[in-house]
Amino acid sequence: MKEQGELQRQLTLMHVIVMGLAYMSPFAVFDTFGIVSEVTSGHVPTAYILVFTAILFTAFSYGKMVKRYPVSGSVYTYTQKTMNPHIGFIVGWITFLAYLALPMINALLARIYLSAGFPNIPEWIWIVGLIAVITVLNIIGLKIATNVNLLLVLFQFVLGITFVILTINSILNEQPNRFFSADALISENLDTSALFAGAALLALSFIGFDAITTLSEETIQPKKVIPKGIFLVALIGGIFFFTVTYFMQSLFPTVSSFNDIEGASPEIAQMIGGNLFLSFFTAGALVSVLASGMAAQTSASRLLYAMGRDGIIPKRVFGYVHPRFNTPIFNIIIIGVLALSALMLNLTQATSLINFGAFTAFSFVNLCVIVHYFRFHKERSFFSMISYLVFPLIGLGFVLYLWISLDLFSITLGVIWSLLGIGYLFFKTNYFTKEPPQVEFEELDA
Repeated sequence: MKEQGELQRQLTLMHVIVMGLAYMSPFAVFDTFGIVSEVTSGHVPTAYILVFTAILFTAFSYGKMVKRYPVSGSVYTYTQKTMNPHIGFIVGWITFLAYLALPMINALLARIYLSAGFPNIPEWIWIVGLIAVITVLNIIGLKIATNVNLLLVLFQFVLGITFVILTINSILNEQPNRFFSADALISENLDTSALFAGAALLALSFIGFDAITTLSEETIQPKKVIPKGIFLVALIGGIFFFTVTYFMQSLFPTVSSFNDIEGASPEIAQMIGGNLFLSFFTAGALVSVLASGMAAQTSASRLLYAMGRDGIIPKRVFGYVHPRFNTPIFNIIIIGVLALSALMLNLTQATSLINFGAFTAFSFVNLCVIVHYFRFHKERSFFSMISYLVFPLIGLGFVLYLWISLDLFSITLGVIWSLLGIGYLFFKTNYFTKEPPQVEFEELDA
């Protein structure tokens, strides 16, 4: 084994925001519009307001915890330190599902987009090709991967803004009375239960705003930068998602006339901009897949690194950092290999893994803030109670409602994965008679 390297503090606020936006994938707004519009009877922007409110409370909890524990393990570390080491391991194990599933989903989307354009090329080539590219970029250095992602994220936003401008132009030419219509937000067709069901689906659009917490040990002044990054990623994403869907919904109050509801956005792109814009729109979708896949692999490898460094999983492999590239190279390769399971899964199955893992993380980060308040926070003022108790409870309440929306397939896969983790921990800790290794937290200010 070569000499051990270490993670380097080199990321600024801009780098962190870019990685968060890339993971969250701004273009995801187009993937879900048709489906959610049908579910909510034409109230997608209102559903986004609802889920955005819920996400902000959870983002606030992440900001609280990362100030306390600015290390790579994210919610795994927060739970381990605040509640119990055994619970922390299980939470990390379950959360890993979301980090693992997103590279698989992006590989599947790449196959879908590219196979439609190049039907004569075997589909597996697109999956293997995308995973190989993002693996190489992540190995050679986080800052290089971040700079590549900056260009990819900017391209997505430029296309999104262009989409909005063309949509507004179509509204003014065809239905000027709907330019500032309130029907897209609230109408007589609005149903509360349907709105919450749509919001649960849209929660997937925000998955990734929390992933930047795994970059804490590679960020300059993480106690200041990471909380700001979490809030700004959620805010920028929320504004973008609402703006795009408001004008889309204003132009198309219903999606029943589209040939494919899941592919409503590409149809809209062709209607408002012709075949030329549709080509750029498709390119944006592929850019989104590449950027999100790269960011997801980065976050997953850092989570494995934190657990490997603790000795919970083999340290020589998972806790290793390459001395030249300063990246956890074995973890990156392992994530790439596991992502190849996209060759055997479909999009629905991969999405189910994300749901269970992400909702687990969101639930426990809110719980950690509450537990931290009673165990470690000595101040009992009115404002501290609002900050450490009321806000996390509101965030937890929203997330618990999202849990109800999970289908049986998601829950079954999640329970099986959880039982595997409990079994591993059972033997690792000699039948729970000893605690698993804990993070040796040591703040390194840069």
